[in-house]
Amino acid sequence: MARWSPLALVVALLAAVGLYGSTAAVAAAPLTVAQAIATQNGSSATVRGYVVGQPTATTTVIRSGYPNDYALALADSASTTSTSNMVYVQIPSAFRASWGMQSNPSLLGKQIDVTGSLSAYFSHAGLTSSTAFAFAGTTPPTSTTTPATTTTSGPPSACESYYTSACGKSGAALKSALNSIIRTQTKLSYDQVWDALKATDQDPSNSNNVILLYSGRSQAKSTNGGGANDWNREHVWAKSHGDFGTATGPGTDIHHLRPEDVSVNATRGNLDFDNGGSAVPEASGSKYDSDSFEPRAAVKGDVARMIFYMAVRYQGGDGFADLELNDQVSNGSAPYMGKLSVLKAWSAADPPDAFEKNRNQVIFDRYQHNRNPFIDHPEWVSSIWP
Repeated sequence: MARWSPLALVVALLAAVGLYGSTAAVAAAPLTVAQAIATQNGSSATVRGYVVGQPTATTTVIRSGYPNDYALALADSASTTSTSNMVYVQIPSAFRASWGMQSNPSLLGKQIDVTGSLSAYFSHAGLTSSTAFAFAGTTPPTSTTTPATTTTSGPPSACESYYTSACGKSGAALKSALNSIIRTQTKLSYDQVWDALKATDQDPSNSNNVILLYSGRSQAKSTNGGGANDWNREHVWAKSHGDFGTATGPGTDIHHLRPEDVSVNATRGNLDFDNGGSAVPEASGSKYDSDSFEPRAAVKGDVARMIFYMAVRYQGGDGFADLELNDQVSNGSAPYMGKLSVLKAWSAADPPDAFEKNRNQVIFDRYQHNRNPFIDHPEWVSSIWP
């Protein structure tokens, strides 16, 4: 029988477990949160940190009463309270049941490893499109690391995903079902709207600019304000129609807030929507008269679908006015907006384009976490308003 020397025995044992003579690279150590904050370049990385709460805004992280399972915040210390020392983690739908804060509040204070893209989330240092979650030093289960669907880069591909409870319904039943779905959202303050619009309405050809809704002009993000040639926050559903002002809720809902030139915004005022009128200075293709406003052709459908969203989202059940559509103009301060027949025609003639679809997705992924159903399913317009 062959005798093994001590050295040969060690070598044989190492080889048996694949540790001797292997050319496989040793896995890179996870980044610290500080390193992740300093490396926001879109690259993929694993970040290790302590769960310190759920981000709900750029500078707000809560440690209890979590509203949903969409995000968590990591820091290098479990006692960190400064949001500047945190990285915000986007939680795709495949991981929310196991790693969302609402479903798993006991995660607070735990050290975990998350793999994703080092890019901004909530306009803050972030980790997006996450592909793996695990407690620090452990290997994520295969079913979690490689789920069948982990992406949130596109809109729901079928009624069976985000819109399950609305599937197969029509008319008032569809409207009610959609309200129940989209009213679950993260609400922004009016100040937070500034930064949100810089992301939702970013010029695809120039990341330093936003596209103004009625003017169509590409303008520097930094020129937001109150000057004549600045851009400000246009309420497409005029805030006086229901008297909700800029209160958190309909007054800050970015599904209907858009960047617009200050003077053009003033021209639109609280007018209802209809065809015809005189040309709007600084907004080529847009028109107005004493009782209505007509946007340029490229965004007529966008405007209509924002109005439809508002009429479904705000139905009087959460302390705000019941917003409804009618087929008239001059609605004044009543919680109505018209002209319904014209808005339906605009939506049909100008279907959702890439910019509008991307905007809907950014709002869902990074800010409010709810969708405009009429961008995903424009056919529902005629079902609810035949």
